[in-house]
Amino acid sequence: MARQARLAVVSGGIGGLGSEICRALALEGHRVVAIDLPAGADRLSCFRERTEALDVQLETADVGDFAACRAVIDRIEREHGTVDILVNAAGITRDTRLANMEQAQWDDVLRVNLDGVFNLCRHVVAGMVARGFGRIVNISSVNGQTGQYGQTNYAAAKAGMHGFTMALAREVARKGVTVNSVSPGYCETAMVMAVPDAVLERIVESVPVGRLGRPAEIARAVTFLTAEDAGFITGANLPVNGGLFMSF
Repeated sequence: MARQARLAVVSGGIGGLGSEICRALALEGHRVVAIDLPAGADRLSCFRERTEALDVQLETADVGDFAACRAVIDRIEREHGTVDILVNAAGITRDTRLANMEQAQWDDVLRVNLDGVFNLCRHVVAGMVARGFGRIVNISSVNGQTGQYGQTNYAAAKAGMHGFTMALAREVARKGVTVNSVSPGYCETAMVMAVPDAVLERIVESVPVGRLGRPAEIARAVTFLTAEDAGFITGANLPVNGGLFMSF
């Protein structure tokens, strides 16, 4: 099937995974709008370098704020056109054992990582249904499948994200809209590379392919699921984790 240029929105679009997803979607011929919080000069410069000469725009919004998400989607659709592809890649961590976790650490992670998915999907899905086409991809995590020490908040949000994916997929499946998850393993992002060297070595040793993932490999999964001819894949979770967790 021939490619058709679409408008894609990527939350967390300035981050390591998000900027690579923006780049990959733009290289597929789509117009892309990244949504993120206001960023410092260094992060913005890195983002601009990754997306240079590509049709990638930037909008600022807090994805954990329902009204802010409505406003940014309204603004994007006024200025750029209707949203046909949504990638929910915004995410944060606030790691600590549950015995030491403050309510704010729980609330912050759930608000961004899970509420953000609802907030953006809620404001684009009706238009997708009305037009008879849509692709939604939620970036979950291998730790949402396996759990991880010190990440009850993060693991709960990422597991909840896939429950949301499956439920919404059933609601819109007959309307030409697909909803899927991608669950990355440990990748070469700033968040992972900040882990102490000894811990990082143990992580790499535990991955069957013997290395960290590359952001481009996650982006490849997203372009696959958002393709015009991927309409028979919905409610699925695509693990991209180097064999760290295997199931069927």
